Amino acid sequence: MLLTLAKQGKRVLRLKGGDPFIFGRGGEEIETLLQEGIDFQVVPGITAASGCATYAGIPLTHRDHSQSCTFVTGHLKQGSVELNWKQLSAPNQTTVFYMGLSTLNKICESLIKNGCPKNHPIAIIQQGIKAPTLIIVGSVVTLHNKLDWFKDDKIS
Repeated sequence: MLLTLAKQGKRVLRLKGGDPFIFGRGGEEIETLLQEGIDFQVVPGITAASGCATYAGIPLTHRDHSQSCTFVTGHLKQGSVELNWKQLSAPNQTTVFYMGLSTLNKICESLIKNGCPKNHPIAIIQQGIKAPTLIIVGSVVTLHNKLDWFKDDKIS
């Protein structure tokens, strides 16, 4: 649609919540615009992992819990989840799964199969357990109760 409207000479705005270059298809969209010679501008946003974790009181890194943070997709184009599970199961890190609700069982099974403890902390962040859902895995999740700073009477 971006391309179709731009070729009609219209000014088009693709307003995307979050960062368009982190699982937002921004790269794919501007690749198409570049191929067609369409001028564009990208305004980066705050990725959902950072924004949601901050409001939930879950730091993505913390010197006592996590020395790295990895963003991964919960599913690929073909509906599969082929990730480096051994690496994602290592201790002292945070893994954030974007769009992983439909593959949550596979994610949990794969992490446990590759060495992640069965009782490893996990947070599922959404206004209700429905897509799109952000899943944060790591001991930083245990800090939520202590660091839950955002209070909004409108959110239940």
